Amino acid sequence: MTQEIWQRKRWRHGRPKTDPAVIRGFIIGVRANRAELCELQNKAKEMNMPLGRFLRLAALARALPRCPAPELNRKAYQELAHMGSNLNQMTKAANQGRVNLSPQFFMQLRALLDEVRLALLGVAPNDSEAE
Repeated sequence: MTQEIWQRKRWRHGRPKTDPAVIRGFIIGVRANRAELCELQNKAKEMNMPLGRFLRLAALARALPRCPAPELNRKAYQELAHMGSNLNQMTKAANQGRVNLSPQFFMQLRALLDEVRLALLGVAPNDSEAE
């Protein structure tokens, strides 16, 4: 009977099991040169954190950069840029009186062209104003 009590006490002591969703069981290797390592260590030290925790928090807290535009969108973007150049030439001709089109037509067309170019790059029209 004393052995049963001892076994029950043994199970009561010690750390309780951790939720498996919380356990960090995966190791990610990251290569860095000596200067990069020193800079990362200094930044972690400034934040009073171990390097691993600093890297994890820094990576998860930041927004990822935009994905590069697909090649098809780049080609379409280049073609639209050429069309924009032609539009500028037409605008110049209209301003010189060689073409009879309203200025509002050109302004609307230019705005639409800029909107399409930004859409091909995956940039919202409001994003371009902030940059």
